[in-house]
Amino acid sequence: MRTAATPRELYTLLYALPKGGDLHNHLPGSYLPEQWLRAATDPALKGRADYYTRIRAGAPFNLAAPEPAYPFETIRASAWRALPPPDQADWKPLGEMTAAEKAAWISLYQIDQPGEGRYTFFAAPRQRLTHLAQDPVLMTELLIETMQLYGAEGVRYMELQASPFTLQTPEGTPIGEDEAAAIYEEALQGPEARATGVEVRFLITALRFAADAEAQIARIYRFVDRHRARWVGINLAGIEERGQGYPSRFIEAFREQRRTYSGVGISIHAGEMDGPNTHVRDTLTLGATRIGHAVTLIKDPDTLLLMRTRNWLVEINLISNHLLEYTPDLAVHPFPEYLRLGIPVCLNTDDRGWWHSTMTDEYYVAVTRYRLSWSEIRQIGRASIEHAFLDAATKARVLQSHETALDAFEERFGRGDWRAGLEGVKPVTFGYAARQFGLTFP
Repeated sequence: MRTAATPRELYTLLYALPKGGDLHNHLPGSYLPEQWLRAATDPALKGRADYYTRIRAGAPFNLAAPEPAYPFETIRASAWRALPPPDQADWKPLGEMTAAEKAAWISLYQIDQPGEGRYTFFAAPRQRLTHLAQDPVLMTELLIETMQLYGAEGVRYMELQASPFTLQTPEGTPIGEDEAAAIYEEALQGPEARATGVEVRFLITALRFAADAEAQIARIYRFVDRHRARWVGINLAGIEERGQGYPSRFIEAFREQRRTYSGVGISIHAGEMDGPNTHVRDTLTLGATRIGHAVTLIKDPDTLLLMRTRNWLVEINLISNHLLEYTPDLAVHPFPEYLRLGIPVCLNTDDRGWWHSTMTDEYYVAVTRYRLSWSEIRQIGRASIEHAFLDAATKARVLQSHETALDAFEERFGRGDWRAGLEGVKPVTFGYAARQFGLTFP
């Protein structure tokens, strides 16, 4: 079928594919720039802040810690009103942008231009969000929209890296972490979220190169222990080679927490860098059972061999690794080597809002580049649920539902008239599919 289908047919088929879970997914980075813009200017969305965006260069917004003046950085109205009057002229109400300004705003909130890569990503787009990702109304509104989009393309479980420590009121007053947890829980218990059929859990991420990273880890453990039904684990993210970001720094920090807490999932970014190193092995010593990215694992044969004999999962992020140039040529990405050596792997979106991509895009890359067999596709989806940080009963339920959906998919499309099964499947694509595959769907 893979060889007989046209690109449009194959993409449509993969859109309909039950895909299991997305385990490596940064919540603010999952929201598309069009979603941010729509929600942040929607007069019907009650309780959110109003926003201003920078339309010309001027003084850095954070005067206490000088930084670049990012074009189209977006701040809440209360922060704009606190600026000196001469600086206020550099900003414009978000809803009053011209069509050209809106197009530029959307482009600058994603990696979509030649020459943009990891340094653009880590330096600018994320910082442009400024106050948007602190707005509880925006964060929960877009969470539900994202669940709807994922559910439509066959994802039934999402493990999101989110923070309960950063939400603020429209006036900029911090919201307590337990209140923030309640805000997310209320949204997820609502009828719109439940109708998506998507199960959601959260991880909390510490910034690995921060001076207070150990204190962040301790705070995360304390919080997760109080909210275990929804918040299930911890991650470390940030550039590994920056300052004190290396994994062995945190051995004592994790050992200290394990003296008090059990059953907290540990999934950590490691090996998302250039050149050979032992970061994946060092991260396993922290207690991680899942490794995010692991691009450099292929250059560490001792750890590669070790992972063949254990049940650790690698969270593969093909599009992220491509656009951030950790694997500029996807033809030589180590994913198929890990898969076919017997190391558990699953596909994930990482920061799909910045890539303007979908989970279907990840599968399309994998199927067309690496000639995945049907058994491998089933194996990848199953692994994403088997390695989820879910309680046993929920995991069994989600896994059974996934297997049942796969059986139905196989029955629908495993016949000679498989093209007839494509009728009624309406794929949704964004910028990545158009740029990389030449595919757009209405």
